[in-house]
Amino acid sequence: MWKKLIEKLKQSTIFGLAGHVLAMIILGVLVLLIFFFIYLPAVTNHGESITVPELEGMSLGEMVDFLEARNLSYEVSDSGYTSDQPPLTVLKQYPKAGAYVKEGRKIYLTVQATQPQPVKMPNLIDGSLKNAELVLRSYGLTRGEIIYKPDLAQNAVLDQQFEGETIKPGTIIPKGSTIDLIVGDGLGKRVFDAPDFTGLDIEDAEFSIIGSGLNVGSVIVKVATDELIEELDVDSDTAYVSISGKVVRQFPKPGDQIRLGEQVDLWIAAFDKEDSTEIYGNRIKRLRGIEEDTTEAN
Repeated sequence: MWKKLIEKLKQSTIFGLAGHVLAMIILGVLVLLIFFFIYLPAVTNHGESITVPELEGMSLGEMVDFLEARNLSYEVSDSGYTSDQPPLTVLKQYPKAGAYVKEGRKIYLTVQATQPQPVKMPNLIDGSLKNAELVLRSYGLTRGEIIYKPDLAQNAVLDQQFEGETIKPGTIIPKGSTIDLIVGDGLGKRVFDAPDFTGLDIEDAEFSIIGSGLNVGSVIVKVATDELIEELDVDSDTAYVSISGKVVRQFPKPGDQIRLGEQVDLWIAAFDKEDSTEIYGNRIKRLRGIEEDTTEAN
């Protein structure tokens, strides 16, 4: 009798415990479902997002009301300066316009400073125009007018000016200032009478041309004819020897108006075809020798 009673109690205890465990599992699952699908979305506005508006270019005052109306906040994280924006204008924002964020998200802003930051004027003299523009941009300065001046150095910066006056490197100026550049035109506009190179041998003539601020153009070797001898008014008996390798004609002609950097073409006399070939060959050897010397020097 006692054995049967004990067995019934054991069976009822096992089934009761299993029922309790199952009930607790069901209750736990219900709590989790309620937390993730009802409570959590209600607290975090899960699934709701706002498109970030375009703030760049807005003043700080109008931007504050604009964000409050959209349930967004902001923080000024940095300041900058550009010459084309008034103070306290939004220059940059993060997140960018068009991004999706939660309500109440903070937008980080870079705004225009009320006073431009001071910077040191860089040294642009003797550098190229392209390099000057890159340097100015890196310093937060603006390239202004480019004024060309007669000079053989093409696009080389000859002077740098701020507010119409030459500015020395290292001078403190406001960031965003406009710098005008005086630049060489590459040819020069100085006009003068072309020197007379006739009668010189080819090497001396080329040396004189370069020394005059001019460039050697075409060099034409021409076999002398009786008409040329007569035109040059030289002794016919020795003419063919005396004029060999000499400049007998040039363009522009002596006395013509010429500018710095322009080319001068030369006509060189030879007394026959063999002499002409030798003159050409000697010139080529000389020019190659100059190139080799220059290469070795570098």
